[in-house]
Amino acid sequence: MYRKKDNQQTIEDFILPFDGALAADNRWVIKAQMIPWDDIEGDYSDLFPSDTGNVAKPARVAFGALIIKETLGVSDEETVAQIQENPYLQYFLGFKQYTNKKPFDPSLMTRFRQRFSLEQLNSINETICKQDKKDDDDTPAAGGGHTDRDSSGEKPKNKGKLVMDATCVPADIRYPTDLSLLNEAREKTESFIDILYEPLKGRIDKPRTYRKRARQDYLATAKMRKPRKNQLRKALRKQLGYVCRNLKSIERLEEYYIESPLTIAQGLELETIKELYRQQKYMYDHKTHSVENRIVSISQPHVRPIVRGKARASVEFGAKLAISVVDGFVYMEKLSWDNFNEGMTLKEAIERYKLRHGYYPESVHVDKIYRTRDNIRYCREKGIRISGPRLGRPPKEPDPAARKQAHQDALDRICSEGKFGEGKRRYGLDLIKEKLQETSETTIMINLIVMNLAHLYRGLFVFFSKNVFRAFKAKFLLPASRFLPVAA
Repeated sequence: MYRKKDNQQTIEDFILPFDGALAADNRWVIKAQMIPWDDIEGDYSDLFPSDTGNVAKPARVAFGALIIKETLGVSDEETVAQIQENPYLQYFLGFKQYTNKKPFDPSLMTRFRQRFSLEQLNSINETICKQDKKDDDDTPAAGGGHTDRDSSGEKPKNKGKLVMDATCVPADIRYPTDLSLLNEAREKTESFIDILYEPLKGRIDKPRTYRKRARQDYLATAKMRKPRKNQLRKALRKQLGYVCRNLKSIERLEEYYIESPLTIAQGLELETIKELYRQQKYMYDHKTHSVENRIVSISQPHVRPIVRGKARASVEFGAKLAISVVDGFVYMEKLSWDNFNEGMTLKEAIERYKLRHGYYPESVHVDKIYRTRDNIRYCREKGIRISGPRLGRPPKEPDPAARKQAHQDALDRICSEGKFGEGKRRYGLDLIKEKLQETSETTIMINLIVMNLAHLYRGLFVFFSKNVFRAFKAKFLLPASRFLPVAA
């Protein structure tokens, strides 16, 4: 069941239990006006078609709580505590008056993350970024079915800069090694055997697991500072044997049940362990360290290794995120848990740029991986200058103008690295702690929205500061001509 509420309230409508009122220039008050609450309400209410049952939390509470969590960089429990203590946060969530009661249970934060799809969050992000665009009679409204020609019949000129880059958003998993993964799989299968055997106790003999011996075999190699190759292969062979024995024992025990006593989550983990065993057995038999769709975490089987070749970590484990930056705003171009070539996202990003603004960008600033022959040919056809040197042999005598342009292009491309740094150092893109694939994707997208809200808020602060300085200068500062000497 769901009840729609009026989300576009004013600050004067918020009632405090003590004297005074909320400050209109508070950051949460200003950010509340930047978010399209009515659009969020419409899509959110469609998730509750029934008119019976408990009333769900409003869309503003659900979405606003996610924004607060990622802005403050706190846990779900601390987010609820901050909302309970702060009247500005309660106004941001659409409360009519201050209350000292807990707004909701922290466990609902997981449900909130599951209720917003990646497409819906991307649409919200697009709407927020449009607020900084001023109306222009020569430019069609973004998303309004652009044509290749304006009202005068001429093709619109290319404008603006499009900066693109990609990064890995690490997931909160232990660094995966083949030996540690097999040891974890063995321990989990042993617990499954205990659960399956408990109702059958006294009727059949309990399958042997040799858990003490298996634990000793694992520690004998895991505690080595740098085990030799043959020692590691011997340890892997032993753990593979233990896991194989346990999986066969689980199959025999499940024959006694019409319905397995394992929970749905445990059943999914068992299927993950079976696939993990198949992959590890294949790599052991073929003496390789790579396999398609390699599992690196039993609790998060969707996580994949992303080879980045960075100095700090050549391989990272998480989602790969491709973004574009336009005028300081971040747009998500592609999010995938499998590794992909970010150069393949250039054409789609340019077309989305045209859909937003009504014209193609004047220049595209990317690194070397985007500069394929196909992409260069596409940009030439659209009249777009792509950064980087020309393909082929470099000239014997470097052109000073080209060198200056290359330096400026490198400076323009810094903003994408700056956005990655802002997201990973200030917000939560450095480590995604959510366990489910859908909740992790929601958290990543919420972080991009929080970054855009912060950029929009900083822009408003600079705008008002300039106006205040101009008014102060005009009223109190003497004109410069007063200090010039009078001509004779």
